[in-house]
Amino acid sequence: MKKNNWILVFLLIVGFLVGNLLGTYFGNSFFSYGAKFGLTSPIELNLGFIELVFGINFNVTIAGVIGLIVAFLIYKFAVR
Repeated sequence: MKKNNWILVFLLIVGFLVGNLLGTYFGNSFFSYGAKFGLTSPIELNLGFIELVFGINFNVTIAGVIGLIVAFLIYKFAVR
C-alpha cells in the first residue's frame, strides 16, 4: 500500500504549528528559543492597475522542530 504524501505534508504543518503554539505558550523558556528569517521588507510589484506585494517570514523555534519530529514519527508509525 502506497503512503499518501499529502498526509505527511498535513501532519508536518500541523506538528510545526502546534509546536510553535506551545513554544509561545511557555514564554521565555528553552522551547521558545529560535530564529526568525525571511524577507525583511516585502517585494512590491506595481502594474498600474494592480499592485502585488510578496513577503514571507519564518519563525523556527525548538518546540516547532520537536513538533515536526513528533509529526513525522506519527506518520511513520500510524500510516502503513
